[in-house]
Amino acid sequence: MASYKAFYIQPNDDGSFKRSIVQRDTSDLPPNEVLIKVQYSSLNFKDAMSAHGNKGVTREFPHQGGIDAAGEVEESSSGEFKPGDRVIVTGYDLGMNTAGGLAQYIRVPAAWVLHCPRGLNPKRSMLFGTAGLTAQLCINKLQRMGVTPEKGEILVTGATGGVGSIAVALLANAGYTVVASSGKAEQADMLKSIGASSVIDRAEFGEFNKRPMLKARFAGAVDVVGGDTLGNVIKSLKAGGSVACCGLVQSPSFEATVLPFILRGVNLLGVDSVEIPLVRKTGGLEAIGTRRQTARD
Repeated sequence: MASYKAFYIQPNDDGSFKRSIVQRDTSDLPPNEVLIKVQYSSLNFKDAMSAHGNKGVTREFPHQGGIDAAGEVEESSSGEFKPGDRVIVTGYDLGMNTAGGLAQYIRVPAAWVLHCPRGLNPKRSMLFGTAGLTAQLCINKLQRMGVTPEKGEILVTGATGGVGSIAVALLANAGYTVVASSGKAEQADMLKSIGASSVIDRAEFGEFNKRPMLKARFAGAVDVVGGDTLGNVIKSLKAGGSVACCGLVQSPSFEATVLPFILRGVNLLGVDSVEIPLVRKTGGLEAIGTRRQTARD
């Protein structure tokens, strides 16, 4: 039993929420199998939603926030982990309704925990965090559908955001020609510095276009925007192209026809980094670790 500091979200009497650093005790944590001393976490949009009392993310308050964490096992009743193991936890219910990683300790089910893969340690894993894992899972799905560098340009929408910017860097490092879409013209040089070959204004794809199909340009895409942007991206894929969809910054809905699917055979791939099997999360992080190792070599 130990005292620790945590980022804590508490409701006020007027319906607002107070956020502060408080002292808690490990006995306050849920009775799961693995107690982890957290060394690093990262900030995500979902963390902000929880911190502002969004009941779609966190049902009950007060609450310890943080949807990912990395550190060392301190106690374990699972044969899979022993004290001192370096581990990562992302997604599932962490930081939503289970005490999260913006704290010095978490206690979680063993089924949520994975060992740090080669090429990553706790700090490096949280430099990527959930956003980086999501970006790599998008790339993994595109590659499983045969989207290779020689097939042509890859579009990344919302390219200055967490998932988007990491997707640009990872794709470029893997040899793809990346077109970054952003509404922040002042960030064009930054996007090129991390690997984008060109930058286009988000308005090019962000407004509804009634045409059922557009010029076939992209072999693949990573879309974090949704809405009319996603609809236009689908219309702009080459024959056999794929778009990995993982966000809804613009809107959760979009309008499209079946024509791109039946005339060009394109693919819309949904990507989730929360409830997927642990083996797929491990695969995503291993791919990041391997890529980092290759880049250093």
